[in-house]
Amino acid sequence: CVLCGRTDDCPEKYGEKRTYVEYNLTVHYYCLLMSSGIWQRGEEDEGVDGFLITDIRKEVNRAAKLKCNICKKKGASIGCVAPKCKRSYHFPCGIQKECIFQFMEDFRSYCWEHKPVQKFPDKECRGTSQCTICLDLVEQLPMYTVLKSPCCKNAWFHRECLQYQALSAGIFFFRCTVCNNKDKFQKEMLRMGIHIPEKDASWELEENAYQDLLQCYQHCDIKRCLCKKGRDYNEPDSKWEIKRCQCCGSRGTHLACSSMTSWEQNWECMECRSIFAKSGKYSKQKKRSLATSEKTDGTTCLLEEPSPKCPRQSPGSQRNFLLQSPKIMCQNNLSPCSHLDLPASNRVAMSLSPLMSNRNWSLRKKHLREQRREVSDILKELKLQVNTKTTRLNINTENIWNSALKGFRQRNFSPTNTIEIKFTNCKNRSKTDTSAASKHRFFQLLMLHLQNSSLFEGSSAKNLSLDFQAVKENLYFEAGKMIAVSLVHGGPSPGFFSKTLYNCLVYGPENVKPALEDVADVDVAQTIKMIKYANSLASLQSTIHDCYEFLAAAGCLRPVTALCDKNMLVDDILIHHVIKRIISPLESFRQGLKTLGVLEKMQMHPDVFCSILCHKPERLSAETICDLFTIHSSSDVNEVEGADFWMGYLQEVESGESVVTLEDILLFVTGSFSIPPIGFDPEPTIKFLHIRYPVGNRLLNCLELPITKTYEQFKNKMEFTIRNTLRVERE
Repeated sequence: CVLCGRTDDCPEKYGEKRTYVEYNLTVHYYCLLMSSGIWQRGEEDEGVDGFLITDIRKEVNRAAKLKCNICKKKGASIGCVAPKCKRSYHFPCGIQKECIFQFMEDFRSYCWEHKPVQKFPDKECRGTSQCTICLDLVEQLPMYTVLKSPCCKNAWFHRECLQYQALSAGIFFFRCTVCNNKDKFQKEMLRMGIHIPEKDASWELEENAYQDLLQCYQHCDIKRCLCKKGRDYNEPDSKWEIKRCQCCGSRGTHLACSSMTSWEQNWECMECRSIFAKSGKYSKQKKRSLATSEKTDGTTCLLEEPSPKCPRQSPGSQRNFLLQSPKIMCQNNLSPCSHLDLPASNRVAMSLSPLMSNRNWSLRKKHLREQRREVSDILKELKLQVNTKTTRLNINTENIWNSALKGFRQRNFSPTNTIEIKFTNCKNRSKTDTSAASKHRFFQLLMLHLQNSSLFEGSSAKNLSLDFQAVKENLYFEAGKMIAVSLVHGGPSPGFFSKTLYNCLVYGPENVKPALEDVADVDVAQTIKMIKYANSLASLQSTIHDCYEFLAAAGCLRPVTALCDKNMLVDDILIHHVIKRIISPLESFRQGLKTLGVLEKMQMHPDVFCSILCHKPERLSAETICDLFTIHSSSDVNEVEGADFWMGYLQEVESGESVVTLEDILLFVTGSFSIPPIGFDPEPTIKFLHIRYPVGNRLLNCLELPITKTYEQFKNKMEFTIRNTLRVERE
């Protein structure tokens, strides 16, 4: 380039590099635009886009006398326009030094000292958020590489991302990616040095970009297509001819799949029928629920009726089982030793509900174990991203949310770092506790706070609520991020998601049908019930009249000419109140759950993750504890009798014949009340040693048990140690 002297060809940074052989001239377009001593004195087709060749020569000669204040070489054609500032520099040098070049009006340039900056309150400069273009993290700091939207408080961008977006979208389509504001957004971006070319968007200039619009739609979208040759098969003048929607033409069905006998019959897709219903022109056909409506991709519809919830066993109910001996590993070769059989006196007969056979119960438990194992394997795979670099979080248990939020938003926090927890308000935890127990305790308190926070609504199965202050402070994103980090770092799962919320996260809100149980607002629920159970057209119209303002605000007003219209009205209200009303928090929450790839795994394995996100962990059983611990044997100790005592003790604890609970035992060994979805690391083990009392080594998740002569001695030592240890910890 005759102005900057560089050979770089990078249109995004320096503009198009043009060579004019007849003039023996090569120049970067931006170098020419920003040069201080040249103007467009010609027409657009003269010289180089209106810059006359003679003027370019003069500018090159002028710049040859000026030294660049950055690289110290001659040819600095650009000068800072600030009064009394005499700095000159090349365009690429100015980019490198973070100068600002304004591609508007007089094409002004500002050096690194006098450049314009964005001003916003100090309280907004904190933590990180997502760039809404590349979705990577961006620091919320007033710096050259970061720009903030002037029209949206929580919209932050990388400068480089904005520049690429502007070059692609052009002046007609470049706007805020959050609120679509164009004028205010473009004005601020031009002031901060973003070049917005006066051209059409790149996707508008692509040849044959809209060729697909010229093709007729030929695909059967009915949920259960009957054609054996596939949904795309079309045979004219037969029952397998595809009939398109007479209104939109973008949905189709085989004649046979919709029970049509001739081509002359009219057919409308579900979307168009819904529009007709709102306008009062829809003639009611065969009654069909949304659960059987068509779906555009030809796959099984996701809008299924929610399955009835399985009754849960009460905490006090007794679940007996045939105790099998725990796993025993020999220290010599680490191979599984033969199983030990319990004495007949210690065996407990299996007691099952009359409604469930032994076979069904066994299969259900096997299925739950497989799901537990599968989700553990998935989370362990995600945990491979976590490195050894540590991030310390100072946590106040009395203000768990604010201290957690502060920790997650600190500059050096990264989800891929190993997390250390320091409880600042606990005297007996003055030193940083790097154990998994402390971390699990923190995540347990955090999940409990989230469950009862204003971000969610509902009793046990919760949906997202609409908290404007939380939206303003980006708290839904932080909540999703915290849940994802908890799952991967060995914390508990939330366990309180409603099936509707979970389906919105996994399948998208457009594919979910909410139920009346999802409405937490008592007044709204009562209004929906009055409409749903109206037994006459007069009572329905009276109810609609009474709640006219509510329906108008929700955008659900529709002409009601028949009693059956109430079903469509109820569906509209449910979709508005449960889904559309919280669409912004939902999207922010989804973005947070993408942390460490958790949401992607949820979408790949929906059934597995549903078991931990929508349901609390099942109450611990003696069998679960037995399976959890592996007994490590040594050559000088006979564990057979000790294992018998251990399993017999677990039976008594489960049946309520002990002063401690199974949760107390797990807490004593691991520091956790429950088994985290990812499992324990390291895996819990048992050792029988010649010691006086049991020892819970939480660093190794190892339970060291004493060798005793009688079962009563074993039981007394277990209860004395566990009860007093946990009592001291609580105090």
